[in-house]
Amino acid sequence: MEPHLNGPGGDVPILVSGPHGPVQVYCGQGPSPAAASIEHYRALGLDLVPGTGLLAAVVPGAFGAWMLLLEQRGTWRLRDVLEPAIGYAEDGHPMLAGAAATIRAVEQLFRDDWPTSAATYLTSSGAPAEGSRFRNPVLAATYRRIIAEAEAAAADREAQISAARGVFYRGFVAEAMARFSATQEVMDSSGRRHRGLLSGDDLARWQPPVEDSVSVDYGDLTIHKTGPWGQGPVLLQQLQLLAGFDLAAIPLLSAQWVHTIVECSKLAFADREAWYGDPDVVDVPLDDLLSSGYADARRRLVTDTASLDLRPGSPGGRSAQLPDLAATTGAAAAPAAGSGEPTVSANGRTRGDTCHLDVVDRDGMMVSATPSGGWLQSSPVIPELGFCLGSRAQMFWLQPGLPASLAGGKRPRTTLSPSLATRDGVPYLGFGTPGGDQQDQWPLIALLAKLHKGLGLQASIDAATFHSDHFPSSFYPRESYPGRLVVEERLGADVIGELVERGHDVVVVPDWTGGRCCAVSRDPQTGFLSAAADARGMQCYAVGR
Repeated sequence: MEPHLNGPGGDVPILVSGPHGPVQVYCGQGPSPAAASIEHYRALGLDLVPGTGLLAAVVPGAFGAWMLLLEQRGTWRLRDVLEPAIGYAEDGHPMLAGAAATIRAVEQLFRDDWPTSAATYLTSSGAPAEGSRFRNPVLAATYRRIIAEAEAAAADREAQISAARGVFYRGFVAEAMARFSATQEVMDSSGRRHRGLLSGDDLARWQPPVEDSVSVDYGDLTIHKTGPWGQGPVLLQQLQLLAGFDLAAIPLLSAQWVHTIVECSKLAFADREAWYGDPDVVDVPLDDLLSSGYADARRRLVTDTASLDLRPGSPGGRSAQLPDLAATTGAAAAPAAGSGEPTVSANGRTRGDTCHLDVVDRDGMMVSATPSGGWLQSSPVIPELGFCLGSRAQMFWLQPGLPASLAGGKRPRTTLSPSLATRDGVPYLGFGTPGGDQQDQWPLIALLAKLHKGLGLQASIDAATFHSDHFPSSFYPRESYPGRLVVEERLGADVIGELVERGHDVVVVPDWTGGRCCAVSRDPQTGFLSAAADARGMQCYAVGR
């Protein structure tokens, strides 16, 4: 129902923990095509991976990760989980306001250059109206065929789900994706047409990895994140830095509170730029980055004045290399239609979201997941399938020698960043948000308000938010705004004025526009379940049964 936010061609990292036992990461972030190389893109006259189109496609990992989670941790059958989606796609559903607005924004692109998307999403009179019935019968047929082939291949639940993964990555779905990528020249955000690189071999050899989480202790909690193929550890680095400040003594949402958090965020995100990448391909000094000694040394860089420099550290004595932003001269002066991450524009105005969900059951099984990508504005609809490929490869750099430099078979350093906290090894809190580079900023604010100021889940999320645009964006065209601090107006004139005096480039946005957090919690002593949802955007909710 929200194809502008995520789709079957997208990605998902999933953190999951049973009532006891380790927190695991189901990695639904597929790698780049084997044929992808910096030399190939440079030969096309590109110095950034386009934000839309087929050149930005990686192996779509969402379907595989969800199916593996269902197979290993679930109880429902394949048919049980796909039939509701089939019903919405076949019988229709009311077109949501956000989806209608997104389609209007790319209507001309669809008409001029992406006819398969026009056939799927446009009516005879143009973009569909909010509340009108929208159907995607081709997508419904794709899901029906996956069920039919999986049920024909096996009788038991687990084998059918495994067979469904085979159909998607080695069967008719993979064949259609690979054929479309190889044969279609698609207009993308570079302003030119390109074929893709994703092949049947890329799809067939991929399996969703299941990894141990990365974690640090903070107070009486252990906070768990993905590995450095995502930006997740940046939340852990921020917590390590903040552990050296007496946050309990600093008034909530005071200028000192905001300044301290933001300056620590800048240091952690600078390390993200210098050191994070796929640890299967590059050496990421994660133990050093997360050590208390490293945080102690970095914390001394925080002063009462806002830093305007990008300052990565030297973990283990290593020398940092940062992206050369001045070299990306081929980027569009302004983002092209459909490009980038659809959450927050440079001036702080919202223009959509990705997705996030947290779930906990009565027994203590907890899941935190951030599905995204495969947006309808990412790439043309594959006509045989009813959905499009994703554009996550835009997060690679075409500059050699960086941990996040493009290479074949490598995972892009994604921003998708669910969070899960345990207490004494028992799942306690699942939380997160949509929001690209803000995904480890907005939830941090809520977490600190809960832990240091005793606010409940809902009050923590409702507190005024802020975030930094100081470091390079992870999305095309990779802008950065040194010193920029985006704050909600309700921080108050006095606080905002003091932040300006401290040297921050403050951008004030309307109240209730910064953030999309949600959270679930389970009290290990009482078994009570709690949930909270952000009112911002009017599209997040909490439900219990």
